[in-house]
Amino acid sequence: MSRKKLLFGIDSILHQKTENKNTRYGLVTNNAATTSDRTPTRIALLKAGFHIVKLFSPEHGLTAKGEDGVYQNNSVDPLTLLPVISLYGEKSGPDETDLADIDAILFDIPDSGCRFYTYLWTMTFVMEACAGCKKKFILLDRPNPISGNLDLAEGPMLDEKNCSSFIGRWSIPIRHCCTLGELAYYFSQTRINKLDLEIIRIQNWNRNEISKKTSTAFIPPSPAITDIETALLYPGMGLLEGINVNEGRGTDTPFKIVGAPWIKKSELQEEFLSLKIKGIRSQAHSYIPVSGQYVNENCNGIRFSITDASQFRPVHTGLQLIHLLISLYPDYCTNRFYKTNVNPSGENHLDKLSGVAQSLEKIKKGEIPQSYLNNPEWKALITPFLLY
Repeated sequence: MSRKKLLFGIDSILHQKTENKNTRYGLVTNNAATTSDRTPTRIALLKAGFHIVKLFSPEHGLTAKGEDGVYQNNSVDPLTLLPVISLYGEKSGPDETDLADIDAILFDIPDSGCRFYTYLWTMTFVMEACAGCKKKFILLDRPNPISGNLDLAEGPMLDEKNCSSFIGRWSIPIRHCCTLGELAYYFSQTRINKLDLEIIRIQNWNRNEISKKTSTAFIPPSPAITDIETALLYPGMGLLEGINVNEGRGTDTPFKIVGAPWIKKSELQEEFLSLKIKGIRSQAHSYIPVSGQYVNENCNGIRFSITDASQFRPVHTGLQLIHLLISLYPDYCTNRFYKTNVNPSGENHLDKLSGVAQSLEKIKKGEIPQSYLNNPEWKALITPFLLY
């Protein structure tokens, strides 16, 4: 029996009969957002007769290729000639002026499945703006590319008092195993009052699958998340941006390699193997990044590949690797200042990523517990809001 075709929210809305084609829409999107046949969402909606007045874009811009953390300007979309308002520049969400000439916001942005990926939090700012201005918010849902299996949810819940930021506003785990539609539903019931929310659901999605097992090709949602393997590594290897190592930025394999001039690669490889982490293979590796941390310097470290996605736990792996680096190189391994548009000083970046205050010291002491391997607290909280 042939399986039914996976349809995104954008595919579903195109097949619905719209009651009022004169509704004026704003659309939050980027080039990674397409129909299942790879037509850009904004083109597909315009061809179907949706009256789109303006576009909004998140971090990385409308192209989805802007450099990590870099300010994005307002622009004009060359495909549609519509104005594009940046939500990763002077502001994080639309203001009253932006919403004055529209009736509803459509939101279609692919997610990575990780708490510190900013598209999720852009969604919350847009939701708040819609609630405040009494505009409808319509989310076109998409699969979580690294699985919706709640048994794989992993990592600390975010400490909102000390660690809330644009890479984690509210308390969810690092690997959340939800779709943006499910998170929007959850936040509309627990955080954002009086939001007129509609979720256009995915069809024929098995939430326990990972995208590379489906027939839909992966489209990179940003420059550094180049494929599904990288997306699976990211919730753990992304934590390395908080310490003074290179995490593969400035190479063709971001988040698949880690290194620094002061690391002894054979030593690190041997010690990493001794951890016996399931679902991942490593090998000693040297490289020279052309940008980012240690630009144009020889970095020694290890390279990773995933052997079993169902066994691999990225957050656990990232925390174990940081602990190992601290243990082997206590005179070198320190917190790193990671400057971005939303954190110009770059301070406390590891705390913001992990969601844990004073996280480097706690990792050093082994105080981030094994219980984060699975997150029963999150499963209990989010289960009533699951849509699939």
